[in-house]
Amino acid sequence: MSLASKVTLTAACATSLSIIGYVHFKQQLDRDKLHEGVIKDVERQQRRKAENLYNLQQQIELTKELKKAQYENKSL
Repeated sequence: MSLASKVTLTAACATSLSIIGYVHFKQQLDRDKLHEGVIKDVERQQRRKAENLYNLQQQIELTKELKKAQYENKSL
């Protein structure tokens, strides 16, 4: 085997291994980003649920106050 063919074979193997390594690295990076997106969505849903519960509690309190005020006005 000549020196030129050895160099060509080595270069081709190195290039192939580099491309394969990059593709695997990129796939793992993409998977991690997708997983982060799912985690952020779950956190956003939990935060929205907590806000909705707070708003519901505020509405309940306001309704109680309104009913109390209406009852007091009828008593007068």
